[in-house]
Formats: sequence, C-alpha cells, structure tokens
Amino acid sequence: MASLTTFTDEARIALDTFSGRAAGLFSPSLRLGVTGLSRAGKTVFITSFVHNLIHGGRLPLFEAQKSGRISRAFLEEQPDDAVPRFQYEDHVAALVDQRIWPDSTRAISELRLTIEFESASGWNRMFSAGKLSVDLVDYPGEWLLDLPLLGKSYDDFSREAFELARLPVRADLSEAWRELAATVKPEADADEMTARRLFESFAAYLKACKDDERALSTLPPGRFLMPGDLEGSPALTFAPLAGLAQRARPGSLHAMMERRYEAYKTHVVKPFFREHIARLDRQIVLIDAMQALNAGPGAIADLERAVTEILACFRPGRGNLLTDLFSRRIDRILVAATKADHLHHESHDRLQSIVRRLTDRAVARANLSGAEVDVLALAAVRATREGTVKQGRETLPVIIGTPIEGETIGKERFDGSIETAIFPGDLPEKADVVFQDFGTNHRQDANDPTIRFVRFRPPRLERTAEGVTLSLPHIRLDRALQFLIGDHLA
Repeated sequence: MASLTTFTDEARIALDTFSGRAAGLFSPSLRLGVTGLSRAGKTVFITSFVHNLIHGGRLPLFEAQKSGRISRAFLEEQPDDAVPRFQYEDHVAALVDQRIWPDSTRAISELRLTIEFESASGWNRMFSAGKLSVDLVDYPGEWLLDLPLLGKSYDDFSREAFELARLPVRADLSEAWRELAATVKPEADADEMTARRLFESFAAYLKACKDDERALSTLPPGRFLMPGDLEGSPALTFAPLAGLAQRARPGSLHAMMERRYEAYKTHVVKPFFREHIARLDRQIVLIDAMQALNAGPGAIADLERAVTEILACFRPGRGNLLTDLFSRRIDRILVAATKADHLHHESHDRLQSIVRRLTDRAVARANLSGAEVDVLALAAVRATREGTVKQGRETLPVIIGTPIEGETIGKERFDGSIETAIFPGDLPEKADVVFQDFGTNHRQDANDPTIRFVRFRPPRLERTAEGVTLSLPHIRLDRALQFLIGDHLA
C-alpha cells in the first residue's frame, strides 16, 4: 500500500506512529484489527474475546490462561477519543439477557482491554511490568475493500465494475443498472439527476449482491452499502460509466463522475487507511464461509477474490527497534471461518481445510512476505451442542440449538422458540470439490439433504451453584487468542 500513498501521507503516518510509540513506552500496547465482511461475526468475536478474558473462560489452548499467569483482565479508556467506543456492555446484554445477536458493525469502533500477567521468563519479569493493553479496532470489511481503489483510476474502476457485473453469478442482478448505463453518454453535459439515477441503480445492484441468496463479497465502493454521515454527499453520488475510450471533457458527465470518484478516495479512503489501517500491529479477518457455501461456487469464487483484496491492503512484515518507532507492520494475520458451531465437530477440520485452500491462493496473490498467516475454523460464541439421533439403522451426528425465527429447512419453518436437533450434513472430505465450476451460478438446493445451514439463537448461559454466570461458550477461541496475543504474554 505504500505505493498508493503520497510522501505527505507517509510523513503523517510516521509522525502518528512515533507519537503512539512514545506514549506507550512504559505501557506496552498492541493494536489488533478485527474485520470481516457483513455478518461474519466481528461484533460477536470482540464481545466473546473480552468476556472470556475478563471472566476467566475455558481457554485450554491459551497458554497464559492455562498456566494461571493472568492475574486479571479489565477494560480501560481507549486511547483515541475521536473514535466511537465499542459498546461491549450492550452487546453482552443482547447475547446473555435477550439471546439475540448484536447489531452488525456499521462504522469503526474501538475498545481497550488491559491484561495483567506474570511472565513465564524470569528475565522478562525483571524488566517487564507484566501488563499489556490490547486495543481492539473493529471496522467493516467493506471499507477495507475500498483501499485497492487508491491505485486505480476512475476508468479502471469503471471497466472492472462492468467486468464483474457480467459474471454469471451477478448478471441478472446488475441487468437494470447496466441497461440504464447503456442509455447514458459519458461525453454528455454533467447532470445531477442523471448522476443520482446511476448511483441509486448501481447501489441497489450492490445491495442485492449482498443478500443471503448470493452472499457475494467483492462490492466496492464500501460506503455505498454503509454510507454513514456521508449519505447524499457528492463524494458518494457517482457510478461507473461504460465505453470510456477518451479523456473526460471538462463539464461532461464523465468529468463529474471522475471528480467525485477522486474525492471519495481523498476524503474517505485515504483517511481510513492513514488513521486506522496503517496503525495496526496484528489482524484477524473473519469470513462467513458457510453462507458462501450455501450460495454456491460463484459465491466461493467471489469470497476468494475479496479475501485476496483484503490481504493485499495490509502492510506485512517485521520491523526492528529503529523502524518500529516510525512505522507499524502487521506481523500476524489470522483468517478465521466463523460459525463452526453450525457443523458437527467432525466437519470442523474440513471447513478449516476449505478456508486454508482459499487463503493460500489469496496469500500467494497478495504477496504477504514477512507476515505469519494462519487459518482457523471457530465459533466465538457457540450456539449449539452436539448429539446423535437414530434414523432407521443409521446413527446420525446432529447439532442441537434454537433456530432463529424465520429460518427454514425445506418446508419446515422455525419460530425461534423451539430447540431442534438438526443433521447439518457433511462438508466434502477434499476441499477441491468446493472450488469446482467457479463460472456457474449453481446454488445449493434447499431440499438437498447433503448440507443444511441455519442460523441459531445465542445459547442460554450456564450458572454455577452460587448463581454466577459462566463465560460465553466457544469453539477454538483459545487458539485464536494464542496466535494473536499469546507471544506478548510469554
């Protein structure tokens, strides 16, 4: 990304980094970015991350917790006063008291969790205070997918947008927008109403791509889906144009769209990169591979494309004592497939294998040399438990939970109150099967007994004999914690 920023941008990043390093000289901190595409579970992950550390959750593979070296974990004021606070308490209340999933991430937010611990090394105990502040930075993955726009001209953006829109998995959804764009001449005089109609049609196509049935992931510009306080501004009122064979004539629609596209990069994308992404030390990327698997090979192909572009946005590598004063590099990235609790544990490794295959290809294209990348299938909050049922002479492994109201399997529709045992099916033993026929628009048939994914309500939390509520249950959260922060607690 360095080639996509100016010297002034880099100078500001260096100054911000130096200020942050100086402030944290006697109070070590780690900035952990948490991102993922819509409904991948970012809010749930951060909430469970904090809840399990504060309440001493069951984390057998998190070494510092397992060995009893963590004395306490607690929330402190975050260092960035201009960034909204991640409303941890509200999200816990939604999960525990109401048994509903918290609202999705709509904007950037931050939370500081401080961990007091005893180092495993006698040498470190002599020179370290045994205290680490983890600044959890939550931001929409859709915004991250805007960063590649910094290296693309408006003409490049337009050409790629039409190429994607013609793919079989998108063609019907983009048809109305493409037909409207075909009636517009780029060299015509700039007109606000024409620009608005094109934007609204293009944005409607992007939103349709995001629906469960298609579950597509590569949908820039990200603010078209989550505009925030920029809604209605000229910087968010543009769209790709077809047939751009020459330079824009001053005063033309082409010139208007190009100017607004550049304004979007200047006022939206660059500040986001400079103020947030360039300040991260580590990163977890959450993906809802299950939703993509439900939607078919076209959605899997699009998810791989999105992961590639996301990984290419980071600044990977390891610095040294001098360079770390002025620049941050992400030295560890975890790509995590969420909602593993929607499958029996026999399929967890298969889900992880599918995501590893997808990630390996994305890493090769994104050139992440210098960063350690790992892959994990997890459930930050486990909404189901496992059991078996007999069907004739066959014993089937099932998951047991309360499906969210409105979820369906075949002709059965759930009301959100009845606990149900579901045989989710098995993922293929070989990941290659999932990556076949990328060019098709095949979707898993809802009546196909091979695989069934439904969404469940959060679980009822267990209580001790003394009435104390236990920590949020999970699958492999401890492995994620060990990879992301374990070495800083050694």
